[in-house]
Amino acid sequence: MKVCQINSVYADGSSGKITQDLHTGLLSKKIDSLVIAGLSCSNQDPRVYSVSNKYYNKLVTLYRRITGNIYGGAIISTARIIRILKKEKIDIVHLQCINEGGINIYWLLNYLSKARINTVLTLHAEFMYTGNCGHAFECKKWITGCNCCSHEWRKSHYYLFDRTQNSWLKMKNCIEKFRKNNLFITAVSPWLESRAVQSPFLMHYRIKTILNAVNTSVMKPTYSREILEQYKLWGKKILLHITADFSYSNELKGGRYIIELAKRLKDKEITLVVAANYWDSQKYPDNLIMLGKIADKNILAALYSIAKLTIIVSKRETFNMPTAESLCCGTPVVGFKAGGPESIAIPEYSQFVKYGDIEALLCCVLSWIERKGSNEYYDPDQIASRAQAKYSKELITQEYIKIYNEGFSG
Repeated sequence: MKVCQINSVYADGSSGKITQDLHTGLLSKKIDSLVIAGLSCSNQDPRVYSVSNKYYNKLVTLYRRITGNIYGGAIISTARIIRILKKEKIDIVHLQCINEGGINIYWLLNYLSKARINTVLTLHAEFMYTGNCGHAFECKKWITGCNCCSHEWRKSHYYLFDRTQNSWLKMKNCIEKFRKNNLFITAVSPWLESRAVQSPFLMHYRIKTILNAVNTSVMKPTYSREILEQYKLWGKKILLHITADFSYSNELKGGRYIIELAKRLKDKEITLVVAANYWDSQKYPDNLIMLGKIADKNILAALYSIAKLTIIVSKRETFNMPTAESLCCGTPVVGFKAGGPESIAIPEYSQFVKYGDIEALLCCVLSWIERKGSNEYYDPDQIASRAQAKYSKELITQEYIKIYNEGFSG
């Protein structure tokens, strides 16, 4: 059996690392595994192909925004993908996050369905059933067919034309060309699966939740005096917030709520630590420490481990890796209900309140902090043990192997 994953990136970003972990996991099980990444990467693995680069991808992005053909274009790079699939004689194609990186989704799906190649489609976001945006939020138009989008720039980044209905119909047509026993759909959270089964064109295929894997050999309780001293955190009572991009105006990631929470906790001698890219020029509260982006997973594991809580304030997440990673490091999670996080967390060691309710979040944070020393004391090692059993790379790899072996019969 030869399996080929296709993703926008490899070993970079959440989906790139997820793709890498599954690739190495399959190889460890003696399964012939390849990866095709849309964007080039520095990886030296000869079993990983790249078909595009950042300059070509900028041209594709410009084409899509001008024409409104949101997942079209990218003819050269997608032709390369198809040539590789033919040359390697792939048995199973596993589509990860393919909305960027010079991949023409429509052409690729049409090729796979016509060639009757067994295909696993993993939903990391909502674009495969909205046909457009990665997060539909409260909009329900995708259930009947998107049209006249009132947020086309914010959601789909069109410059001139609203072609949301055309994009929805094109995605529907591409999916429906698959025979039922040639397509298996997985969702990275129960919440995302609950959305996918409402899609008029995905609902006819098998859909199963398989959580994203965490590298539990790194994400585990890690107590480091050096990290405390390096970031001047010694003796501080810490709350941790990890996100890709942090700013007051970032509605999706909710940076303003972290700033407001810091202000409310200042007299409690609690410090909020943020690990993220940030560009705000404004002055932050004194008890808010900005570390910038931290790529080293060992440092992140140490930060998770020394924190009292990890805070989630996103408006929408389909999974949320910090939730899983924090629990694997033995640290509880509290935050706003955002879809994915509350559906993948361990209920006994997490709590989520209504999105935007900063007072409820404040009460939640204080309640969890006060548990230490009370009868409700939580054991970090017990949290980590439960989480590592749930999110382990080995478990997730085995679940996908089972689909590869058994999911296309009948």
